[in-house]
Amino acid sequence: MELFEEPIDPQEEQIARDTLERYSGSEVKDFQPFLLLTNFPLYVQYFAKSRNIPIVEGSMFKVAHAPNEGITILDFKIGSPAAALVIDLLAHLPIKAALLLGMCGGLRRHYQVGNYFLPIAAIRGEGTSDFYFPTQVPALANFLVQKAATNIMQQEGIPYHVGITHTTNKRFWEFNKPFKKQLMETRPQAIEMECATLFMASYSYKLPLGALLLISDLPLTREGIKTKKSSASVYAKHTAEHVELGVTILNEVHDEIKKQAKGVFRGSRKRFADDDPTNGH
Repeated sequence: MELFEEPIDPQEEQIARDTLERYSGSEVKDFQPFLLLTNFPLYVQYFAKSRNIPIVEGSMFKVAHAPNEGITILDFKIGSPAAALVIDLLAHLPIKAALLLGMCGGLRRHYQVGNYFLPIAAIRGEGTSDFYFPTQVPALANFLVQKAATNIMQQEGIPYHVGITHTTNKRFWEFNKPFKKQLMETRPQAIEMECATLFMASYSYKLPLGALLLISDLPLTREGIKTKKSSASVYAKHTAEHVELGVTILNEVHDEIKKQAKGVFRGSRKRFADDDPTNGH
């Protein structure tokens, strides 16, 4: 057992699996080893329709499983509490890696709606991540997953930005002047509501997790704030590309895992020693 690692409680694991089945409407055996997380039902609908597979819905989540690709996509809703919950449940399955397909507000003048943003870290402004680690622990995306994402974006010739995102619990902040002043002072390049929580929770459970965010609005200017019309336009233009990029990135991660690449640590917990060839890395 590694330093500071707590033993696994069998009851916690069983309750987590039962809860996941109830919330997703799907049996745990149907979950694939690679996971796309999203906040958008339209992403699940696209994934399912493009692969001719069913959507399963429980009391909270929508999921679609693609066994031929080894990928499950799951819509966990919005916000840091939901992000913490989904990792608390999924971490008890032998999932090898996960990628968030989310959207963010771009906080730089040269950013454009439709650009992609790869967060290397997140400012922990949401509070939920404090449950997992003290405040001095940084919220970092998994290096291997983000490296795979970078490789794919470069191979595809798709422009992207790299930087730090601010994760907040307040969705409607655009007219809050003190908060906007704080953003200027701390200088993140993007803002969203889940990354810090996902990074901290997945680090706690040793689940490699990264993010590919789509810049959906430019909220520091009044004309750049997301509206009903602009949101519909973003979905129409970018849903297919965003989801397919996520699939390609997870395939790249899978290839790296086969090579026992450094940065994958999913097998270090005893319960997954027989499932993951990356044990000890």
